[in-house]
Amino acid sequence: MNVPLGRVGVILLQTLFVSSMSASADVLAMSKIEVKLSDIPEGKNMCFKWRGKPLFIRHRTPREIEQEAQVDLSELRDPQHDLDRVKKPEWAILIGVCTHLGCVPIANAGDFGGYYCPCHGSHYDASGRIRKGPAPLNLEVPFYEFPADDLVIVG
Repeated sequence: MNVPLGRVGVILLQTLFVSSMSASADVLAMSKIEVKLSDIPEGKNMCFKWRGKPLFIRHRTPREIEQEAQVDLSELRDPQHDLDRVKKPEWAILIGVCTHLGCVPIANAGDFGGYYCPCHGSHYDASGRIRKGPAPLNLEVPFYEFPADDLVIVG
């Protein structure tokens, strides 16, 4: 194949430019987080930093699971059944950013025992659903998977 030298230079330059746009190793490392679930006692919530945001992982009690499953969807501003927000009922995995103005809610607080945002008074239940206050939407559920019973990978 007879390719002019100038064209080879352009192709090389394009390749270098495109490859410089790919994510660096440190950015790719932050794209996922692996959490050992046995470190989170039942009834407790732990916060992790993931992609520069707080990530809440809550080990829910049987009482919390039952309570959230019984919520009437017509009472919710952003109606979602609890089972549509979790893959395993005992684990609620949420982005810990209030959907009102981006503050970080406090876990195990508020009128519904889930999360309370101290900035403007939004109350979320143990499923992360908005129940009271100015927040328009439920707390976001990130993509996650359970590769083993004791392990979750978020991202």
